[in-house]
Amino acid sequence: MKTASRSLFALLLSTSFAYPVIANDNRPVTMDDIKALEAQLAELKRRFTAQHPEPEKPADTRQPTAKAATKPAIKVAEKPVTHKVDVYATMRPTYGRIEDKGEDTYDVRDALSHAGIKATHRFNDDWAAELHGEWSIDIQNTGEFGRSRRAYTALVTPVGRFGIGKQRPAQYLFIAEYVDIFNHANSPYAYDNESLFFVDNLLSYRLDSGPITFVAVAQYDGANNENYADLFNAGVSYDKDGLHAAITYQMNDVYDQQVRQGENAIWAGSLAYDFTDRFYAALAYQDKTYERNNIADRDGSTLDLSFAYKLTKFYKLKAGFFDFDDGYSDNDPANQSYDGYNVTLEWMPTPPLRVHLEYLTKSYTNDQDFDSLSVGFRYDFKTSINY
Repeated sequence: MKTASRSLFALLLSTSFAYPVIANDNRPVTMDDIKALEAQLAELKRRFTAQHPEPEKPADTRQPTAKAATKPAIKVAEKPVTHKVDVYATMRPTYGRIEDKGEDTYDVRDALSHAGIKATHRFNDDWAAELHGEWSIDIQNTGEFGRSRRAYTALVTPVGRFGIGKQRPAQYLFIAEYVDIFNHANSPYAYDNESLFFVDNLLSYRLDSGPITFVAVAQYDGANNENYADLFNAGVSYDKDGLHAAITYQMNDVYDQQVRQGENAIWAGSLAYDFTDRFYAALAYQDKTYERNNIADRDGSTLDLSFAYKLTKFYKLKAGFFDFDDGYSDNDPANQSYDGYNVTLEWMPTPPLRVHLEYLTKSYTNDQDFDSLSVGFRYDFKTSINY
């Protein structure tokens, strides 16, 4: 390559001497002179190329380099969560003015404060064990731990969940829970009077199948009432796309000093729906038959309606209407039937905290009315540990 360059330089040098006219002529250089020089240079390049052809490049016999195989990312298997422990508490003190039976009082009360722990151990894809204990906190009095609310162990299997101990019955889970949205110890106000919240000495069975849930419970308390089954309660619910619909049946024996007086039978139904992300409505109805051995039977009922509307991000308005009928005639002195309504305004400055203002009134058939105006706090705490 260096020899070819030297030859081209020599050729150009000799040519420059062969055409001195442009360099030594005193006349001005014209465009014709420039074009003539360009033609000479092109001719010289052609002659040089003809005399010194470029050697052919040797064929590239190298094999193409294979791309490095991309190693798949090694997935580190996550350790399955086999143990979970939930620790929680909710404190719900209230202060208000209460007018009951014509007497006014101001009192600090409690809207069912409680604390609990729930442990779950999943030892197979379809098997798990549960332990659950929950106790009330008696803010209304001394502030100490009060009676138990839940105390049971359950086994989750491929064919359903089985539990033994103090638990929620189907009657509350399917009927009352959806109207129980207020910050008050007696909510739902009609359901509360004679219906179930927690039941001790309970055997429970639950089966979930898509939107359908079936729950059956039975109470066995032979030591107190010398009976094989003191209570039976079963129900089925449908829950999907913000809609809840359920029906339940309850039968429980009634005793007085271990002497069986008869039984209560309840058919109940509930409906609840989230119309929008701001508006919620729910209805719960119970038809109750009081069957007695030595006195006439009677029929009663409970009706609870609950509504909630989110005014803003931090404020929610709730309202309820309720009617309790104990089955006695209006002129019977034993009649304790009532109806009424309540209105609640909630402020939620942060998710764990609610501040509420509530007005509640009850109108009794054979007694003086009940009115209360209260303000209260509700602070919820929960933490979970997985291992």
